[in-house]
Amino acid sequence: MNHINIELRTLILFLIGLLLVISTFGFVIRKLLGVERKKWFSYNHLNERHKKLDWTVRIIFTSLFLISSYYTIYNDSVGTPWYFGTWFIIIVFLITSEMLRAFMEWRYAENKRDFVATIAEMMFMISIVLLTIKTDFFGLFNI
Repeated sequence: MNHINIELRTLILFLIGLLLVISTFGFVIRKLLGVERKKWFSYNHLNERHKKLDWTVRIIFTSLFLISSYYTIYNDSVGTPWYFGTWFIIIVFLITSEMLRAFMEWRYAENKRDFVATIAEMMFMISIVLLTIKTDFFGLFNI
């Protein structure tokens, strides 16, 4: 039981560290490019079209997530293909959502450098997530 508590604490500290690294990168890149900082956990839609497209993407990926969860639960003996993995669906959702945001910023934002910051943040976040997965959380856990 104590071993589980130590691993949980390590995981929480690791995730906080990742969050700090990603936030710091976003702050620095936006400062360098002279663009406004995005608010956390807000939608920040540029216009009504962006809002509709963003919600369409969210609904599609929520449906895909539910379908993959159902498939994984009821076909455990067969095995789950990699493209039905939760991690894959989340990564594709984040890429799709951020690319939509970057496109809408490129087309409609007042400051045309907004989309560059969004793409840089997305590429950094994807790199960190893939590096974390590939190194098994930098060797912190025996997953």
